[in-house]
Amino acid sequence: MCGVPAAVGCTFGDLTPTCNTSTMTQRTILITGAGSGFGKGAAIELAARGHVVIAATETVRQAGALAAAHPELTALTLDVTLSADVAQVADLGVEVLINNAGLGVMAPMSTVPLDKVRASFEVNVFGMIAMSQAVVPAMIERGWGRIINVSSIAGKLASPLTSPYCMTKHAVEAYTVSLRGELAPHGIDVCKVNPGPYNTGFNDRMVDGITEHIASGDEATHAANRVIRDLVLSDQLDPYEVVATLADLAEARETPLETLLPEGLAELLQETIDAES
Repeated sequence: MCGVPAAVGCTFGDLTPTCNTSTMTQRTILITGAGSGFGKGAAIELAARGHVVIAATETVRQAGALAAAHPELTALTLDVTLSADVAQVADLGVEVLINNAGLGVMAPMSTVPLDKVRASFEVNVFGMIAMSQAVVPAMIERGWGRIINVSSIAGKLASPLTSPYCMTKHAVEAYTVSLRGELAPHGIDVCKVNPGPYNTGFNDRMVDGITEHIASGDEATHAANRVIRDLVLSDQLDPYEVVATLADLAEARETPLETLLPEGLAELLQETIDAES
């Protein structure tokens, strides 16, 4: 991969990334799910900081739009559930992998179609594992690498109607902890980010899909749905906080296992767990 020049003044929606023209070591960084949301923002931010960024998007349209708007990065179409797509990653010289691709499914567990639950695991869990396995051999040979997994507050809690999504993120939690311990002796750093409710559109699409799976006349579940809608969609936050954190973790000398966002989420999480125990 050739070097990508630092961009100045590039934007992510109405957000302006922090452009850094310091002498920091340039890294080759692959981001999945870069067609929108956190992934798109992180790709633009890291390219602006002068890194070689490979932005993997789900669709050709997303890749084309991203490449046209931001020629300072490399956009490609990559489905993390397709082995042929994942296989090409091994030869890209990836030093930092940001596993951001995600599928949001929420529904009552008594009525959710199993194919939707399986699809969620294919993207959020098995796709993450496949991508990591694709880059690890070269990282071991190099003696250094980093894998950043995008988890969620949903990996820490579960509630009525959220389980199809929460189960996948609980799996990401266990996977990240295990992988970090396994790869540390090889000089490979593994960490995760657990965002709360940020305004990328992902939460809205996920919550809007609940209603179609609620049985007609099930007023109790409709009431629970209203509670979830208010809880998840009210006062969503500026996603640039997560974008900047992902970029900072990609550049850091070392990382903590876990970063919960926004500030104060860890304390709120513990209060909720204590109240439920």
